[in-house]
Amino acid sequence: MRSIYKYLVILALLVIMTSRVFSQSEHTKEFLAGVDYYSTSKYQEALNEWLKLYNAGYRSAQLDYNIGNAYFKLNNIPAAILFYERARLLKPAGDNINYNLQIARTLVVDKFQEIPQLFFVRWYDFVALVVSSNGWAVISLVSFFGFLVLLSVYIYSAKYRFKVLAFWTGIFLFVISSFTLSLTIRNRSLVYDSHKAVVFSPSVNGKSSPDPSGTDLFVLHDGSVVRVVDEVGGWYEIKLSDGNKGWVPSGTLNII
Repeated sequence: MRSIYKYLVILALLVIMTSRVFSQSEHTKEFLAGVDYYSTSKYQEALNEWLKLYNAGYRSAQLDYNIGNAYFKLNNIPAAILFYERARLLKPAGDNINYNLQIARTLVVDKFQEIPQLFFVRWYDFVALVVSSNGWAVISLVSFFGFLVLLSVYIYSAKYRFKVLAFWTGIFLFVISSFTLSLTIRNRSLVYDSHKAVVFSPSVNGKSSPDPSGTDLFVLHDGSVVRVVDEVGGWYEIKLSDGNKGWVPSGTLNII
């Protein structure tokens, strides 16, 4: 009976591994097909292949970056900025991503003076994005487990040297666990709930209230990146990089 159970477990593992390998090979095939199209200047065909992967739920910085490049070649600057921004969230230190994003931004009509972010907040966000949220979560759990082991050593060990070593090492692992847990939460917030959006409408007026009769406060053009701070009905309250706020129809934006 036990041998049959073992065989069933092994068979289930093989099926899971095979399905994953097949899925990865299919993703690789479609991705490389897009690369072939792109290298022969067939940008729309390349975009179609890569969007199939994206719409199927596959996510990677390289895929987002390539989609952004295809949109850029097709002169769709707002969509290019959207996917460059998405790629940067997954790989903040990517030189090519940041370089192409800066080039795309030069083609945007609106130029706002940005309020500088505090340096320690900027670096904290950068560190949070270096590793995926799952990666930080694993480090946090392993560190916490090590802390529990050392705590038991500290409580039950009869040797003073072991107790001191276990105490300070355990404190260190607890700090690491707490810090990486905060990085996990911050990473998920930045990647999955960034509240940033790209304007896709050729031009849109920022209103003083969430209705068409509101006073016009400013005009935005496609490609501008804004922060969404509130939502009422079919309207988003947005905040510009210079600190100004206003309401725009939700259909004029695409969330990063």
